[in-house]
Amino acid sequence: MANVVFITGATSGFGRAAARRFAKDGWSVVICGRREDRLKALAQELSASVPVHYHVLDVRDAAAVKEAVASLPEPFKQVKSLINNAGLALALAPAQKVDLDDWHTMIDTNIKGLVNVTHALLPTLIETGAGASIINVGSTAGQWPYPGSHVYGASKAFVQQFSYNLRCDLLGTAVRVTDLAPGMAETEFTLVRSKGNQAASDALYGTTTPLSAEDIAEQMFYIATLPDHMCINRIEVMPLRQAWGPFAVDRDK
Repeated sequence: MANVVFITGATSGFGRAAARRFAKDGWSVVICGRREDRLKALAQELSASVPVHYHVLDVRDAAAVKEAVASLPEPFKQVKSLINNAGLALALAPAQKVDLDDWHTMIDTNIKGLVNVTHALLPTLIETGAGASIINVGSTAGQWPYPGSHVYGASKAFVQQFSYNLRCDLLGTAVRVTDLAPGMAETEFTLVRSKGNQAASDALYGTTTPLSAEDIAEQMFYIATLPDHMCINRIEVMPLRQAWGPFAVDRDK
């Protein structure tokens, strides 16, 4: 029986690249996301080589998540790897200038959505046992603050701590948990955050060499296919051309 990977946020970026990477190695793929047209197109692409099941899903809806997991067709039920990829950043402005709704959307997606999917699939992953893995997509923003990160960075700090604490609770079950924390990567991330501002996206990525979605998908596949006795607790990966700056200092004019 083929290994099964369950991927949230599969309609773009890391999630879509992950689906392609796992399919390349013969895994059966469950892809979830809110944009049905993209899910259909990706499912059609991948189904030429591997079994694919897609489910239109908003991870913020706990009841819908539970139903999606419960209704998986038989060949896809025994999930071996969960990739909690669904998430987003909103609100480029300083905290004091942002819309509260943007904060709530990030909390509901990046935190509640991740918790909803994890809780729904934990019994399956524990039953799968040896080799099972949960890969939570965090961010360098969860470890390193920067202006404008406010709730986004805080939500990714949650991902790190939730991953670590989940590892403690799952000790003895053979289920592995990893916080995969990318740095700058060129996806739709900035387009979403800037609400469609292509110039802002081009300005961020255009004059440097960011990570690609495929770079992160390779890390996901590596984590998921480690020997059963190994678990990587956290991977933080940046492009070579990204590093840390000095502390900001407010000075008299």
